[in-house]
Amino acid sequence: MFEFLLDIIFPKKLLVQELERMDASEFASRATRGASNFGGANDSAKGGLERTGRNASANSGLGRAGKEILSCFDYRDRLVRQAVFELKYRGNKKVARLLATTLYDELLAFLEEYAPLTNFTEPLLVPIPLSKTRESERGFNQCKLLVDILLEMDGGRNFTLSFALTKCKDTGSQTKMDTRKKRLENLKGCFVADGKAVEGRNIILIDDVATTGATLVEARKTLLRAGARKVIAFTVAH
Repeated sequence: MFEFLLDIIFPKKLLVQELERMDASEFASRATRGASNFGGANDSAKGGLERTGRNASANSGLGRAGKEILSCFDYRDRLVRQAVFELKYRGNKKVARLLATTLYDELLAFLEEYAPLTNFTEPLLVPIPLSKTRESERGFNQCKLLVDILLEMDGGRNFTLSFALTKCKDTGSQTKMDTRKKRLENLKGCFVADGKAVEGRNIILIDDVATTGATLVEARKTLLRAGARKVIAFTVAH
């Protein structure tokens, strides 16, 4: 009901226009933050990140996967949700840059604190791939849009792009799966990794949203089985 009233008072079209006018600092100050908090990250025995501080429980719905998935914003925030929609379904480049700017700041904060402790050096940036069918239908991969902007900002100082992960089968929309177990089952075996490209490498997966974390869990497993040293995922929202 509250969302309905908001749409009457402040229609989504106006919200999109406002998003396109915002700079990253304004968006970050207005949007509810997620779980990328590096106030005390340390490496656990299983390679996960232990987060501390006010955002520590923001990824609690991801279960164990939450330790390897770090998110910039809370998807329940109306502004964040609209921004993700613009990125994911419309390929809005202005909004993509808005989100990528905050994502880049979080990545640098992560590297500054986490990398020296764990030798997480020279990471590959790997966008979560779409199946050929889905990318053809949509006309773009929203994660690739984010990564392109991240690499432009970085100028080759910290990251290298890699398409070492591909999606070999179309799994349909995960939003139609009502439980995490169903999502995990649906995604089994859907990714293939290039072992030569990832062997011994540190990898940062980039995705738009982690709902249950099922997609990122499967992608991470695939990369680790192919020989990757360590795999951490960053998302715009959870």
